[in-house]
Amino acid sequence: MKLNNKKTISACLILLILIISGIFFYNYNLHNTLKEKKQLTKKDSINISESKSGFFLGTYINIKIYGNKDDKIFDNCFSILKNIENKMSVNISSSEISKINKKSNNLEIKVSPETFYVIKKGKDYSKLSKGNFDISIGPLVNLWAINSDNPKVPSKQEIQEALSTISYNDILLNESKNTVKLKKQNMKIDLGGIAKGYAADKLTKYLEKEGIKSAILDLGGNIYALGNNSKDKPWKIGVQAPLEKRGEYLGILNISNKSIVTSGIYERNFIKNNKTYHHILSPFTGYPVENSLISTTIVSNKSIDGDALSTAIFSLGIEDGLKLVESIENIDAILVNDKKEVFTTSGFKENFKVTNTDYKIKN
Repeated sequence: MKLNNKKTISACLILLILIISGIFFYNYNLHNTLKEKKQLTKKDSINISESKSGFFLGTYINIKIYGNKDDKIFDNCFSILKNIENKMSVNISSSEISKINKKSNNLEIKVSPETFYVIKKGKDYSKLSKGNFDISIGPLVNLWAINSDNPKVPSKQEIQEALSTISYNDILLNESKNTVKLKKQNMKIDLGGIAKGYAADKLTKYLEKEGIKSAILDLGGNIYALGNNSKDKPWKIGVQAPLEKRGEYLGILNISNKSIVTSGIYERNFIKNNKTYHHILSPFTGYPVENSLISTTIVSNKSIDGDALSTAIFSLGIEDGLKLVESIENIDAILVNDKKEVFTTSGFKENFKVTNTDYKIKN
């Protein structure tokens, strides 16, 4: 075909015009899209949210961030969680906790500053709760295996043997060396009742450092509400109704920059010979705690405090549990018994409202 053919020349001209028009149209729209994004107000941007989930520390974790952000923030959050898990999980043979447990009554084990910190906090809360929360409960947890696919009811002899190893006072810490030693043979530390709280605090600090003003962190029921919601109001967080199905609330909390941790008999349990056994084990009897309580919710500035106290208060019971929480500054509690009676500390007079009429506040 000859290039001087009029039809060919006309076709080429039309194609060239279409290409130029397309490029112009694309660049015009791109320019206007960027312009529109720049014109977003702070209020508009805070309404934009993104969430991502992962499985860490034995539970599903969801992070929801509001406002302008970089996707790398999620990756870094999950890296933080993985790092904590690799150090503190009893289910990872190379973790620092596993190394300590393998050398019980043998050697001092040097650990990272953050593992040392969590163990020390665990000992502090073990002492504060008079042993009702005890991070040396590992042998008992392993014996019942309630968190596994094959839970069992141990024999009385097995329970007595496990109880003989439990004593937070026999966890020996050397702050100058960052070392940990277990005094008794077969002792085992288990940070399952406090590590998620530490992880939530670590994530919160990271997000604040990155300039994130509004987020919800859900670490398997350990909630941290960062800042305010998209309407610049305190978050409304539902407290699970312990005798109803998941997602049905007994009441609503209005909070900002607070941790909410709930422990209850409905979380992890199994049935044997028509009896339900839950995961909150007593370091004194060796069996699941039996009192009138069915759930405890702790609201605190730091999630590590709420994590430890939610278990401790459950074991202590209503009267002693409320007394302990009232003695600690900036921490409040919601306790529910098997009669659907709700007991709260004094700090919840305005920030908590019961919405389920089956539950009644009794104090």
